[in-house]
Amino acid sequence: MNGHTSPPMTGGKRLRQLLANPSKTVVAPGVHDGITARLALASGAECLYMTGAGTSMSRLGMADLGLATFTDMHQNAAMIAGINPSVPVIADADTGYGGPINVANTVRAYARSGIAGCHIEDQVTEKRCGHLAGKLLVSRDVYFNRLRAACKARDESGSEILIIARTDARAGKDADGNGGFEEAVARLKGAADIGVDALFFEAMQSEEEMKRAIAECPDLPMLLNMVQGGQTPQISNDTANALGFRIVIWPCLGMEALIPAYRNALEVLRKTGKPPVEENLGPKALFEVCGLNELMAFDESVGGKAYKS
Repeated sequence: MNGHTSPPMTGGKRLRQLLANPSKTVVAPGVHDGITARLALASGAECLYMTGAGTSMSRLGMADLGLATFTDMHQNAAMIAGINPSVPVIADADTGYGGPINVANTVRAYARSGIAGCHIEDQVTEKRCGHLAGKLLVSRDVYFNRLRAACKARDESGSEILIIARTDARAGKDADGNGGFEEAVARLKGAADIGVDALFFEAMQSEEEMKRAIAECPDLPMLLNMVQGGQTPQISNDTANALGFRIVIWPCLGMEALIPAYRNALEVLRKTGKPPVEENLGPKALFEVCGLNELMAFDESVGGKAYKS
């Protein structure tokens, strides 16, 4: 016995383990900050999804129109992944934030931060949420160069980060007018040939299209993006599993829950002069959501006495 313990399992390795079970679909609730990440972890979530839209809204107070930079996205993803490094975090990486060199830098930085997977898309730099109209795409060549750069950075880094190829072609067009379902399939097939780890067919518009997409691209795990009120009809996790999707992300889950609740609390405060009774958790209970007990226990374990009382 040399006294050394095995290194903890990385998020990337754990995500690959989860995807190795063909009968199980990985479900990743959307989180956009430390509080939503903590709540999702406490609920027993086996994977988290850092939403780019939520990052833009929570960090910048701005709609998802490509305003979040590499730094905004990377810092948020790194913080979320660091809360519990053994639970995989899939993070939005938008277009990769520039040309192939920038894409490679993005993947390396995400990998160093313990992020399990990231998706790279084929929108132009002036991008928008995948469920808004009017999306413009780069050419296949530019998109494929992004993916080659991402895969090369993955391989050279020695990390186990998953590269997920996302196409917005179903509801967008490139400068030559190429778009639609068949164009999306062609782009994902090209991505598979390049060597990505999973596929992300954005904005499918019927359950029949979901079935067709999986049938057309059967060789890699397919991710399903469930945006409440978006262009893709909402189905359950069980239905997604039956159709053959290997990953389901719910990016807006936290925001959809938070915004109505906070609006209501503000309205009650305005009308009555005090917040809703059910929200009187108090500081201790609030801090416990974000690790108060664990932090105090660690301090005590190394001889600290600052938090004993």
